[in-house]
Amino acid sequence: MGYISTEDGLKLYYEEYGSGDEVILSAQVGFYPKGMQQELARRGYHVYCLTLRGFAPSSFVSEDYGDAWYDKFADDVVCLADAIGAGRFSYMGASHGAGVGWHLMLRHPERVKAFIAVVPGPHSLAAGVMSYRQMLLQGIISSPPPFDPPIDSDEARKKRRKEREEWLSKLPEADPREKKVDYGRPLMRLGSEENLCEALRSVKTPTLILGGAEDPISTPELMMRTAKCLPHCKLVMYSNCGHNIDTDLTEELSDEAESFLKKAAQDGRWYAPVED
Repeated sequence: MGYISTEDGLKLYYEEYGSGDEVILSAQVGFYPKGMQQELARRGYHVYCLTLRGFAPSSFVSEDYGDAWYDKFADDVVCLADAIGAGRFSYMGASHGAGVGWHLMLRHPERVKAFIAVVPGPHSLAAGVMSYRQMLLQGIISSPPPFDPPIDSDEARKKRRKEREEWLSKLPEADPREKKVDYGRPLMRLGSEENLCEALRSVKTPTLILGGAEDPISTPELMMRTAKCLPHCKLVMYSNCGHNIDTDLTEELSDEAESFLKKAAQDGRWYAPVED
């Protein structure tokens, strides 16, 4: 664990897992300690988890960046990469963390070898720009839609979900300065679904999309739209899974991610070599 300093004087917190030459960076509001990042580190990757600016233990932010929040987040990932000496790296993010990834692909494509995008959307801009987190905090909605479908046939999976909920319930209440942050939704500046799709078509980085067929946030329709736009994409969808699939089927998704990363490292493709 440690801190990096940004050009605008903030201190950003990161945690480090694993070792080795293959680096994966991830950036989110916070990280569950039994997620894909830690699992990939156990499989031999050197993983760095960066807490986004504005959220403890990173520096709080009083400025509202408007539609540039995700640009700031993406630039902070590159700041971390520079600090640890990672010239090119793979990036992994889930939900809003994948939102950071879209901006990273567009702003710094030369730095990213591969993108693991878990429940990544991105949202249709026709659906509004406020984040679910902020809508909850402001009382615009009383609760989010159910993130995950019920499980009837897997007791171990039920137990895993219960452990995660217990962990979440013990987290300290967010600082008031955190509650004011509304980073919105990725790619807001593009203004329309048409412009968003055009931007996605320009992303040349090999991308793996992992999602749940019953996700109400990053819906199957959104992920399919994204996969159709991206020229170098693999989409894997699981039935009876929702928005928290990365902490629900951690090993399974890590299997997919590990296979994908090996292919991308071998020849920059998102599929296995074609044999004559």
